[in-house]
Amino acid sequence: MRIVDVREITQPIASPIRNAYIDFSKMTTSLVAVVTDVVRDGRRVVGYGFNSNGRYGQGGLIRERFAPRLLEAEAKGLLNDTGDNLDPDRCWAAMMKNEKPGGHGERSVAVGTLDMAIWDATAKIAGKPLFRLLADRHGREADPRVFVYAAGGYYYPGKDDDALRAEMRSYLDRGYRVVKMKIGGASQAEDRRRIEAVLTEIGSDAELAVDANGRFDLETAIAYAKALREYPLFWYEEAGDPLDYALQAALAEFYPGPMATGENLFSHQDARNLLRHGGMRPDRDWLQFDCALSYGLCEYQRTLAALKVSGWGWDRCIPHGGHQMSLNIAAGLGLGGNESYPDLFQPYGGFPDSVRVEDSVITMPELPGIGFEGKSDLIKVMRELAE
Repeated sequence: MRIVDVREITQPIASPIRNAYIDFSKMTTSLVAVVTDVVRDGRRVVGYGFNSNGRYGQGGLIRERFAPRLLEAEAKGLLNDTGDNLDPDRCWAAMMKNEKPGGHGERSVAVGTLDMAIWDATAKIAGKPLFRLLADRHGREADPRVFVYAAGGYYYPGKDDDALRAEMRSYLDRGYRVVKMKIGGASQAEDRRRIEAVLTEIGSDAELAVDANGRFDLETAIAYAKALREYPLFWYEEAGDPLDYALQAALAEFYPGPMATGENLFSHQDARNLLRHGGMRPDRDWLQFDCALSYGLCEYQRTLAALKVSGWGWDRCIPHGGHQMSLNIAAGLGLGGNESYPDLFQPYGGFPDSVRVEDSVITMPELPGIGFEGKSDLIKVMRELAE
């Protein structure tokens, strides 16, 4: 048993949308295939992975550093003790060989993308959905029902309040009971008008979260906090720079409602520092670490261990990214839910074709691996790379 090839292609997921910090006109993602010599049901086992939106594709790092290390490693050194499957942690160690600590920027995305594919292959070789494999490894009972919310509400050329309201109504019509919109890319007065338009539209049928994408300095973050606390929001997300723990801590004095952050922290050390210094409150706040951007599931499990030491429940995690990898982690390890992009970043966003959202909950299908084979438009693109 061995990995025989690693393939990568950088593909566009461009859109005219923007948040408070960036537009997506040039956005890309890396799609990877980890090809093994194992055959299941007459087909060679291939693990697939891709990086989350918001960070660009990492083809250079994958092709120049991390994929070669996997292919150059001794085959037995990448297997588990019984030799009947890949060992994701040993694969991760091979990819990170000769890498200094710290400096988590783009490297964490490249490794996270490959890590996703390795876990997909591992679960397929085991013949199990990844969420059940994870639950077994952690001695837990898997719960295939996962809370999901609809992320949207981006700024868009010519998009007025009526269009924003229609977008949010469409999410409710598709079964969502929590929706999210962007703030910070316009004046506070305009953002308040947009928020009030959405709240009027959804009424008591749903809850609204808002996301500033790290745009604000302390003064602006506090000004928004004072305004936002007048609304019944699901959360106030990523007000300031992700590494400005003092800003995040100061906000708790002005915003009593739930806050959320963490999607742009890429290691368990960064996550631990957020909990030590960011003033996050385990009784109401949410953590959004995204394994696909932060060295993958191997590192994400270390992040979860750090949360446990700090007194946080794993159910306070709702990862960023809207991908099926985090859905599996949520179902297998008891996270609080997962982000969803009903209309954006296709074919990478969304769920397997058979999955429906009911009261903001989906039920994971019993598909081996991460379940990419259940999403017809996505698996078509993936197989074009690998087969």
